[in-house]
Amino acid sequence: MDGLLVILAGLAALGGAIQVLRSFGPRFRVGRLLAAAPSVSVAEAIDLARSGGSAYVRIAGRIDSESEFEDAEHRPLVYRRTRYQARINGRWTDFDVSVESVPFEINEGLDHIEVDVTDLDAGLIVVPRETVGVVGDLGDDAPATLARDLPARVVVEQVSSVEHAIVVGVPRRDPEGRVRLSSGLGKPLILSTLEQPESMRILASGSTARPRIAAGLLVIGVALIL
Repeated sequence: MDGLLVILAGLAALGGAIQVLRSFGPRFRVGRLLAAAPSVSVAEAIDLARSGGSAYVRIAGRIDSESEFEDAEHRPLVYRRTRYQARINGRWTDFDVSVESVPFEINEGLDHIEVDVTDLDAGLIVVPRETVGVVGDLGDDAPATLARDLPARVVVEQVSSVEHAIVVGVPRRDPEGRVRLSSGLGKPLILSTLEQPESMRILASGSTARPRIAAGLLVIGVALIL
């Protein structure tokens, strides 16, 4: 009987770990894919696409574009996503999202590969810039259906052409023969301008407690069951 109770306690710990990890939403999956994708050179990714292969791979290199646009501080950007959010039922919820982007590529030495910018969603990992206030601060940009004193924030996520990036996706040839990296095989396109430890922190929304709790529960659960 004691053995059964120990196993049940282990299963409960594993269940708790799973619930904590699920609280990260789709970004938990992004973190797993970022860590697990095999790393290849840009040249290898291009060869893979041209040979008709299909694989989810990770590349790294310098961002480059011929048509950047500037932010307020005159940084050359290739992508900017602005989220307008209100805190509803204890959670930050988008009520408007705007995206500005231009074509760009990843360069490694003499090789370069385009990134399918239209595929970027939950897989974008950058340091966000946040402005916090209330809905009333947004003026006409806020929906009339939201209370003016409701907590609100504006979150800006942007990618500059002076940065290096890690990109994970499936290299494919388009109808014109150009190779680009996009989502595929049921997996998202991921782009991070950060080193992996910092990427994981951003994916955890800046929290170190929840990942530690999940890791602790996993260790306890496995120890009890085995």
